Amino acid sequence: MSEISHETGRQIGVLLNRKGKVEYVMVGTAKQLEMPDFGRSRVSTDRFRGLRCVHTHLLGEKLTQDDLTDLALLRLDLMSIVQVEKSSGLPGLVYSAHLLPTNAETLEHETGTKPYEFLEPEIPSQLNTDFTALITSLESEMARIRLSAKTRDTKGDRAILVSVTTGYADEAAESLIELEELATSADVIVLDKIIQRRPRIDPKTLLGRGKLEELLIRSMRLGADIIIFDSELTPTQVRILSEATDLKVIDRPQLILDIFAQRAQSREGKLQVELAQLKYLLPRLVMGQNSAFSRLAGGIGGRGPGETKLETDRRRVRDKVAQLEKQVEGLRRQRYERRKNRAQKNLPVISLVGYTNAGKSTLLNSLTQSDVYAEKKMFATLDPTSRRLRLPYEQEVIINDTVGFIRDLPETLVAAFRATLEEISDSDLLVHVVDASNAGAIQQIASVDKILTELKLNEIPQITVLNKTDLADAAAIEILTRQISLDKDVTYVAVSAIHRATLRGLVEKVSETIAVPSLGYEVNNPV
Repeated sequence: MSEISHETGRQIGVLLNRKGKVEYVMVGTAKQLEMPDFGRSRVSTDRFRGLRCVHTHLLGEKLTQDDLTDLALLRLDLMSIVQVEKSSGLPGLVYSAHLLPTNAETLEHETGTKPYEFLEPEIPSQLNTDFTALITSLESEMARIRLSAKTRDTKGDRAILVSVTTGYADEAAESLIELEELATSADVIVLDKIIQRRPRIDPKTLLGRGKLEELLIRSMRLGADIIIFDSELTPTQVRILSEATDLKVIDRPQLILDIFAQRAQSREGKLQVELAQLKYLLPRLVMGQNSAFSRLAGGIGGRGPGETKLETDRRRVRDKVAQLEKQVEGLRRQRYERRKNRAQKNLPVISLVGYTNAGKSTLLNSLTQSDVYAEKKMFATLDPTSRRLRLPYEQEVIINDTVGFIRDLPETLVAAFRATLEEISDSDLLVHVVDASNAGAIQQIASVDKILTELKLNEIPQITVLNKTDLADAAAIEILTRQISLDKDVTYVAVSAIHRATLRGLVEKVSETIAVPSLGYEVNNPV
């Protein structure tokens, strides 16, 4: 091989299976060698590809970064290069490297280290490495690490979070913190977070080649099952990234949809979530990824003449979407009738709105002495809840707890939940609940205001409630109130929903805002 390489002035390479049989022969240029396209062939998370690469180097180089990148991205058993003597064309030293399994605990202390193990250079005639034993031991260690991780963390998938941005790294880091909260809410174990700042986004993979290599290596060494991107991915990007990493790849909107699917309890909520999921997945239904949709076939007729499997699956999804839209529309009409009946009773309606996990349900429970489900998780509440609240001067109102908002809420989800969100449109007052202890409170307020504007609900009178003041110091609250006042003219009050004594000021503000006439009564303790 070295003599042919010398005569042609090109790098020559072979891919050998574990029996020593040649599977591929490659011919490159003097400086580089292109690996074959393995297509959609999958590799077990506990194994390498079962191929080792041996190729020549004509310029006296040792293992290059390209060699190591191919080793990682293709998950080869071994990468070996043979130096070719310039004068004689005879083989010189052989340099080899393999990937190195490492457990998560060790990896935390290995920042900056390379995941490769380099073997001692050898003369071809004196090669004595027991290759089979080496690979077997490496794969055994990989399997042991993965089993240990699964035994330790049995409650969910193991994920690496990825953010690719053209903006500021600090903003990406804050967004990634929120993505981690979302992942935790979905019972996903977050193993690592990766941020890459690029001058422009790669339309195929988002990540640069080097960062993609790092992602692959980290996922292998940490035993990750899934990669979650903090942005919406195109169907092509999902396919390419899945093939490159051999892992499940999802984006932020899909994660939110998965959380909604877990949380929905009522028939209405489940219908709306399923509708949102199907609308999101329909354009992503591509050839080779149809098995996930087989469950939709029940009750639907057979394929039409000449239809491909892909066309049939798409038709079935569209039929299911149409069916769900009719059901959601029926629920919308029911809600409309209920709102009409409520309006006839002349009871003012107040809606709690705000960012997810801001404390809306806890506030409702404290105000009305109810037991609506509340948990310190994102989107703990999906199904709207209505309660009566008695204000000062014996005034009664209806108070609604609504689904939380979030930055970049999937359009399909907003559309599916429009029937639920219409509850807000008939409100006489919006109580915008803000988590005052959150460092990104201003950004969360802006996200909620944006969604309210898009839904044409921004003209409804508002009171801003700075909640969770027990978790924030007075100076931070003062800074937050100044920032809010600079952005817009707003009525605000600071409370802690878990301490009912702090809610008196809020109740009085609500009473004043809905223009309850003074009847000459003294204001009693509302809570």
